[in-house]
Amino acid sequence: MTTSLPAWQALRAHADTLRGTHMRDWFEGPRGPLRAERFTAEACGLTLDYAKNRITDETLALLFTLAGQARVAERRDAMFGGEPVNTTEHRAALHIALRAYPEDGYRALGVPVGADVATVLAQIERFANAVRSGAWTGFDGRAITDVVNIGIGGSDLGPRMVCRALSDAQTTGPRMHFVANVDGSDLARTLSGLDAATTLVIVCSKTFTTLETMANACTARDWFLQQGVTRAGLARHFVAVSTNRDAVAEFGIDPANMFPFWDWVGGRFSLWSAVGLSIAVAIGFERFRQLLDGARAMDLHFASAPPERNLPMILGLLDVWYRSFLGAGSRCVAPYCEPLELLPAFLQQLEMESNGKSVRLDGGALDAGSAAVVWGTTGTNGQHAYFQMMHQGSQLVPVDFIATLEPVSDLPGHHTKLLANCFAQGEALLRGRTADEVRAEGVRDEALVPHLVFEGNRPSNTLLLQRLDPYHLGALLALSEHRTFVQGALWQINSFDQWGVELGKKLAAPIQRELEGTAGAAAHDASTAALIRRAQAVRATAAG
Repeated sequence: MTTSLPAWQALRAHADTLRGTHMRDWFEGPRGPLRAERFTAEACGLTLDYAKNRITDETLALLFTLAGQARVAERRDAMFGGEPVNTTEHRAALHIALRAYPEDGYRALGVPVGADVATVLAQIERFANAVRSGAWTGFDGRAITDVVNIGIGGSDLGPRMVCRALSDAQTTGPRMHFVANVDGSDLARTLSGLDAATTLVIVCSKTFTTLETMANACTARDWFLQQGVTRAGLARHFVAVSTNRDAVAEFGIDPANMFPFWDWVGGRFSLWSAVGLSIAVAIGFERFRQLLDGARAMDLHFASAPPERNLPMILGLLDVWYRSFLGAGSRCVAPYCEPLELLPAFLQQLEMESNGKSVRLDGGALDAGSAAVVWGTTGTNGQHAYFQMMHQGSQLVPVDFIATLEPVSDLPGHHTKLLANCFAQGEALLRGRTADEVRAEGVRDEALVPHLVFEGNRPSNTLLLQRLDPYHLGALLALSEHRTFVQGALWQINSFDQWGVELGKKLAAPIQRELEGTAGAAAHDASTAALIRRAQAVRATAAG
């Protein structure tokens, strides 16, 4: 197990030696510029400044040694080779093939996949072009003006986040809407005001049995019929992203309008596949291809760059350093870029569903912390909310600042203010403010001084994109995927299954039948049974 490796034990001892140090001291004198240069890495149009971390050259050396002893590179190569790295489901995890070129030659469990991927990409291109040009029409011959993507989890978070991130550059094409929650208010709010005759629905579910997705899809189908669309005409208003051809046909969608993907594509890694159909419709296939190209560039970087220049390797190692050695239970993601507002939510699923586990690959218990809580919102909004806690709170919260060097908006002066705040927050977290500095600023009330002191020594990364466009966004998202993989490899867990979500689904079905009155009471704990009775009473009152 990883925790028994010599490098792990050395890192534990090393962490103790750093607890009394302050990062501010490492930047004083001539050492500061050298540290900033030493702890900066670049790839694929992204620049990572990780100098404001509680690390020294010795820390990095030990972390890289740990990566070697944990065989992270070998596990990476196994993933790229299409081996069954998803051990509990005996599947490959080959999402990198979705953004590859056919000549890259990827194989899943020995079977070439490039031709199949190219075929689906061509299908996506034809359909996206037809919708955007108006060649694909609704049942009455009018062009599509609105597209509703119905999915949940990986079938929603990725496409929704990318469409939002790139929405400022969308000048043509239909309006995009996303529905995920089984709470009916989500779908009702989305459909209100839409014209059924010019609305297209993409039902996105690998199995075509996902409870939330199919409930919303069936209700949407009823809505179309209520709005005057004929049953025959529904074929012009529904397409499917799925692997279940029979279920798609039974629902009433022409299988010719089904966009397939494969069991070696995990949901949270799937936006590059047909799950990204909504992205291609929103931004056009050419720009969708640029998104894939940015991700492919990061794939090649991860596969070939030496550890000390490898962005996913560096970030994954730092994540494990803070979680497993310094006890940080969460990490804040603060994009100083409004279009990236949904990125923290996307990363929550990517990291916490992948690595929120306490069982190792060999079935033994993991005796180290895994999967820090990922959270955050856009800057500068967060500065007026939770940044107080990060500056003066009692817990250690590493921060990822993300910003673009070129502005998304052309409003004069705004981007300079945005970057100034981003860089200042990282500096403030690093430096803090001592009691002597408070007094030097003219504060004479000694009772007030402790309240104005900032400990500092709070770590952060700053990740800069040259600009927010499909290519650089693709590189950023692939970087996040590989960073997550490195974390899992270091903890020796399977980052590609998600058994933890299954139990709740299994228990929900009999409770639903009880609430609907189609089944008698099942065995529950006293608390759950009382909740069911309370809900049944309200339901009975409403029916009466």
